[in-house]
Amino acid sequence: MFNRTTKKISSALAMAIVSISAHAQGVQGITAAESSLLTYVDPVASLCLVIGAVVGIIGGFRVYSKWNQGDQDINKELMGWLGSCIFLVLVSVVIKAFFGV
Repeated sequence: MFNRTTKKISSALAMAIVSISAHAQGVQGITAAESSLLTYVDPVASLCLVIGAVVGIIGGFRVYSKWNQGDQDINKELMGWLGSCIFLVLVSVVIKAFFGV
């Protein structure tokens, strides 16, 4: 009926088809994961900006209250507050740039 060579060729062809099908499914899975991940980039970047705004407002009140009390550590407090605000704004920009959004 079938000789050995025909069986080997048909089994090799079947394995190649299964391999190509599995590779295509893997690529589709990666593409689906990428599109799912990209839907979270904008909300996370916006969340970083909101957290930066809250930290900025709270830090601004702390600096203002220390300034009114005549505290001598106002420069250290001001630099920490400004640094945290800049960091959180830059994090949102870097997240969007990293994912290409």
